[in-house]
Amino acid sequence: MQVSETLKDGLKRGYTITVTAAELEAEVQKKLLEAQPEIEVKGFRKGKVPLAILKKQFGPRLLGDAMQSSIDDAMKGHFEATGDRPALQPEVKMVGGEAWKEGQDVVVEMTYEALPEIPEFDASKLALEKLVVKAEDAAIDEALENLAKNAQNFEDRRKGSKAKDGDQVTIDFKGSVDGELFEGGSAEDYPLVLGSGSFIPGFEEQLVGAKVGEEVEVKVKFPEEYGAKNLAGKDAVFACTVKAVKEPKPASIDDELAKKFGAEDLAALKGQVAERLEAEYQGAARAVLKRGLLDQLDEMVKFELPSKLVEAEAAQIAHQLWHEDHPDDHGHHHGQIDPTDEHKKLAERRVRLGLLLAEVGRKAEVTVSDAEMTQAVIAAARQYPGQERAYFEFVQKNPQMQQQLRAPIFEDKVVDHIVAQANVTEKDVNKDDLQKAVEALDEI
Repeated sequence: MQVSETLKDGLKRGYTITVTAAELEAEVQKKLLEAQPEIEVKGFRKGKVPLAILKKQFGPRLLGDAMQSSIDDAMKGHFEATGDRPALQPEVKMVGGEAWKEGQDVVVEMTYEALPEIPEFDASKLALEKLVVKAEDAAIDEALENLAKNAQNFEDRRKGSKAKDGDQVTIDFKGSVDGELFEGGSAEDYPLVLGSGSFIPGFEEQLVGAKVGEEVEVKVKFPEEYGAKNLAGKDAVFACTVKAVKEPKPASIDDELAKKFGAEDLAALKGQVAERLEAEYQGAARAVLKRGLLDQLDEMVKFELPSKLVEAEAAQIAHQLWHEDHPDDHGHHHGQIDPTDEHKKLAERRVRLGLLLAEVGRKAEVTVSDAEMTQAVIAAARQYPGQERAYFEFVQKNPQMQQQLRAPIFEDKVVDHIVAQANVTEKDVNKDDLQKAVEALDEI
């Protein structure tokens, strides 16, 4: 077996791998001998089938296996000997292709881009600023007011009052399309908060101004993308009877409110709210700190980038941003989306920082524990209420999904590792200053 270099240009590598016919034959013979004890063929006892018969019956398949294993071994040996780590899966092409015949040498061309050498950097020269925000009384009061609104009750309006936006109306309704009632389109004593957007567009607005005892004919059109295909895009009429009109009454901010949210009294609830707010502030401040770190690393550490990685990242960025600009287009029939120079510049930054953080993490032996992965899966599963078990099973069987969940945990741990060595100063700011700093992140 021979490996010959054909290309070495920057990070680009090219090699020819030659497996001689004799080596291939020896590998086939080895596989036949390994399989012989377990094979049964009519007319022979188990393990006593002559090799010549085995080769005639199983030779072609074993020849393919032998070719693949020989090439795999050659590639593995090459990477171990050179220390190269391919940026993407190497491209492997067999010379001769279908024209190859048994008895000939197997010649394979392998090309790839190697991951670059990542230069060392002095983390102590990084100057970072950590924003610190305390939960102020005004913010706590605002949060308590929001809790009171969420815990609001509804009380009957004065007799004869008209329903307003935000009121709760109790209605009986029957829905029909082309004069025919449809399944799921009727209900009695249904409490509907006007302006909540819980019914199809246009429904709730037509009940504003209604009084108790009135019958209202609500005319709407089901959205084109409505889940029930038999109703999608159809005009419908709902015969509604208004049975009650109630106005919202926010809960009082007192000990009773606190107990509704699991606190012993109002003072305890305020303490919980302050802790939650400061946890949110810390999360936002960390995002600002992390951006500052990545910006400095991007300027401090320079090295050649694998072009294929940059091209793939730029294409992904262009595709993602296109869909953000066209939120109604959920398909992929939009044709080719060519990355702009701005996309390519952003791709270079992401690839550079990704490779840098990966190398720092590798050298520092940063790992993601099973417990951390379990917590990540649990958090992700909450997005699918009622289907948590199915999501867990999906993740267990999907290495790519596991990597998607592991990657941000790994990155955050590497960031913490670098920050611990950097020169970090704390700066006390208010909530508004922190909000401006966070908003500035989206402008970069």
